[in-house]
Amino acid sequence: MPDWQDIAARIAAATGEPFALRPPQHVGGGCINRAVRLGDGRRDYFVKLNDASQLAMFEAEAAGLAALAATATLRVPRPLCTGVSAGEAFLAMEYIPLGGRPGADGKAAAGRLLATLHRASAPAFGWERDNTIGSTPQPNAPEPDWVVFWRERRLGHQLRLAAASGYRGRVQERGARLLEGFGALIDHAPRPSLLHGDLWGGNLGFDAAGRPVIFDPAVYYGDREADLAMTELFGGFGSDFYAAYREAWPLAPGYAVRKTLYNLYHILNHLNLFGGGYLAQAEGMIERLLAEIG
Repeated sequence: MPDWQDIAARIAAATGEPFALRPPQHVGGGCINRAVRLGDGRRDYFVKLNDASQLAMFEAEAAGLAALAATATLRVPRPLCTGVSAGEAFLAMEYIPLGGRPGADGKAAAGRLLATLHRASAPAFGWERDNTIGSTPQPNAPEPDWVVFWRERRLGHQLRLAAASGYRGRVQERGARLLEGFGALIDHAPRPSLLHGDLWGGNLGFDAAGRPVIFDPAVYYGDREADLAMTELFGGFGSDFYAAYREAWPLAPGYAVRKTLYNLYHILNHLNLFGGGYLAQAEGMIERLLAEIG
């Protein structure tokens, strides 16, 4: 059990405002971390908790939220402080009540703002530090070549984790062939765009005013199509979102194939996190991509 008074004192120090803590309210919904809402009757904060060994994960998430916020595009919770209290790592951030109904332009606004966020760029693919995708380590060492980055830091990394977890045989043999040849699909000269990195429907919400909010990032600089691809993996964004994004920044030919390549990373990650129920889906995606390469 964390020391709530200690965390409240650190929040007060970070905000420069006194914080007279009331009993914490536990928040459900997460499968990686625990979460609580801390309030004093005037303001509320959202606090994630995990084992003390996971402090670096929270520090990276806080840095990612700050990077996204610096674009002044989609709203994100403002990170306040991280630390360890009574043996538990924590990340405290702004509490944004979600569940608001998007206005008539809400989903379209999210698409336009994401396109603007993606225009934030860097000299290389990757990021200033490693982070996590779910609870899986996500290596981000900068690399100027996108094909090399995706081969070594993304697909190759997940395939190596899968092999270590006992998923060998066909997924590894066919995966190795894909690693050799998928560069033929990357013919659109992507530039390094700032990505949310884990943009499925559960990480997009709308505040009380109907403005789009994104959270729980796995930030890095990559091909912007990787973010868009994940929005399609589990649905929930709607046609207005995609129409507005494409109007703001059209996509290059071939995206329909590349989105399978980019979503394979997430399906392999689900295989590594949640087990063999994702094996057939991963193998099927690899086969479709190999058929495109010829």
